[in-house]
Amino acid sequence: MPAGIRATVEFASPSVCPVASVAHSTDSVVDSVSTSVVSTPGDVSVSEFVVEADDPPEAAALEPIFSYGSKHLYRYTHDGSVGCPCECLGEFGCPVDRYFAQRGSLTLVFHAADYEQLQTVIGELRDRFPGLDIKRLVRSPTGDAPGDSVFVDRGKLTARQLEVLQTAYDMGYFERPRGANATEVAAELDINQSTFSEHLAAALTKLLGDVLEEG
Repeated sequence: MPAGIRATVEFASPSVCPVASVAHSTDSVVDSVSTSVVSTPGDVSVSEFVVEADDPPEAAALEPIFSYGSKHLYRYTHDGSVGCPCECLGEFGCPVDRYFAQRGSLTLVFHAADYEQLQTVIGELRDRFPGLDIKRLVRSPTGDAPGDSVFVDRGKLTARQLEVLQTAYDMGYFERPRGANATEVAAELDINQSTFSEHLAAALTKLLGDVLEEG
């Protein structure tokens, strides 16, 4: 079986999905979602989720199943119009591993077969749902490569942070023994050593967050 890629993406607008919309309207968190999205035309697929709220939320697209105290189970039937991100993923056969709707945002974790499919899916998601933010990409381990290959999102860095990191690398700051010290790299960048250290620390913190799958 080929190695797949696990992607975590976030949508900032609650309008992209009924689940996110309910979480937004009830000022709550929805993290219990089960879905069966199919790509075959004519087949019916549904999503069910639980929301905890004092008053049951009302939405035309949702079918209430049952309530138990402040917990309410709803069902959403997909009509094939690609009206939400999970329908788009189902269109490409990418299974959703986890939903997390928190007030005004929706986070999805899904699997793509390979990087080519991932690029296609991300492109479609961006076209259909502006405001997509890629949080993490992780390649599954294979027999030849037992460790995970982690995709690092350089877009998290500011232009200045990337320049500082690139300059430090090019000058051998990270080598042992060092090809240049902090003072020399800072001089090359025309900044003081303290500013260099701050930019470098911020850049490394962001990149290590991806490598260590934190945040």
